[in-house]
Amino acid sequence: MEIDKIIDFLLSLLPAAIVGAVAYYFFKQHMENEAGRRRYLIQKDRQKESFPIRLQAYERMALFLERISPSKLLTRVHPTSSNKEDYENLLIANIEQEFEHNLSQQIYVSDDCWTIIIAAKNATIQLIRKSNMNEKTDTANKLREVILTELMEKSAPSNAALSFIKKEVGEMW
Repeated sequence: MEIDKIIDFLLSLLPAAIVGAVAYYFFKQHMENEAGRRRYLIQKDRQKESFPIRLQAYERMALFLERISPSKLLTRVHPTSSNKEDYENLLIANIEQEFEHNLSQQIYVSDDCWTIIIAAKNATIQLIRKSNMNEKTDTANKLREVILTELMEKSAPSNAALSFIKKEVGEMW
């Protein structure tokens, strides 16, 4: 008789336990959805605030690449003497100064973009050094001519990086 009462009691509790479990499951799902919605709204607000800053960083890096483009660099930085080594050092120092001025922008651009920008900077410096080693180069003005002649045969290293920046900014919209 005792066992029958216990079984009856358990059978009467079974619907309540099922309803409780279903209610717990739906409440848990609702709370997870609300938390996800709040995270989404916070992220959306952060993106709205950070978008102009990121866009400005890409603009500054595009300006950096334009400024270190050998054709523009050579017209902006004139030799102080006819010594080709002094002019090479002046050009490289100018590139490094521009780079250091924009170093903080790396936190706003993608890692791939930053790597390409560094590669463009290094390739530009390498182009200047290689042109200085050319046997035709004996003065600062001749170094300018050799670098410009080299650019007629192939595009400036900064052009590829600039294209990458344009592509990345286009994907941000």
